[in-house]
Amino acid sequence: MSSKPIGIFDSGVGGTSIWKEIYLLLPNENTIYIADSKNAPYGPKGKERIVELCKKNTELLLKKECKLIVVACNTATTNAIDFLRANYSIPFIGIEPAIKPAALQTKTGTIGILATKGTLTSTLFHKTSNLFTDNIEIMEQEGEGIVQLIEKGQLHSEAMKSLLKVYLQPMLKANIDHLVLGCTHYPYLMPLLIDMLPKHVKIIDSGHAVAKQTKTILDYNGLINESSHKMKADFFSNGDTGVIQSLLPSSCKVNYLDF
Repeated sequence: MSSKPIGIFDSGVGGTSIWKEIYLLLPNENTIYIADSKNAPYGPKGKERIVELCKKNTELLLKKECKLIVVACNTATTNAIDFLRANYSIPFIGIEPAIKPAALQTKTGTIGILATKGTLTSTLFHKTSNLFTDNIEIMEQEGEGIVQLIEKGQLHSEAMKSLLKVYLQPMLKANIDHLVLGCTHYPYLMPLLIDMLPKHVKIIDSGHAVAKQTKTILDYNGLINESSHKMKADFFSNGDTGVIQSLLPSSCKVNYLDF
């Protein structure tokens, strides 16, 4: 069982930012990544539809004999992780915006969060947010249009830069000193954000924490792959494979799969 792959799914290409962190921390683990780009973004969809899509992705990964599944999508996690854990016996790792470290570290008392509508309006997000943000102001900003541009291969476009300027301006006026990225697509914006934000604003994403939690759960369940062979990574997308390919090492091959 330990040599079986880790399954990872996202509403598109963004979860590859999580895959990279897992690859760095667990180089001996086999992985299967599926990008449901045909249905991206999940954010505007209702909870019922999001659960339906997550169920479909999970069952595809189970057919591929995955030993653990990482829900590499904030919206999918906040809307469907409870359903998945209740209905499947396999361990699931979810993604939540890293509000806690931002709240603990802020000096100005104001933090920003850039996320999808599906995450910002979810019960789980508000529960987590309320736990750690007493006496702290949170500037919530829906990143409408960002995922669509990334999925179209327009990560560094002028349209993207214009969107980010509009979204960041109110946060900077409010004197944020931390910006939490609440979508796994958003770490790919890091070079743009570093250029656009003052140097004192710290950008936080969940990638490394998710990889560490994946290792912890594998350890706990006796599922760490002890083989010394280099991991095998398989990628599948039901959208434009060229976009996801552009975000991965050249040694990784992306296959089209209609699901």
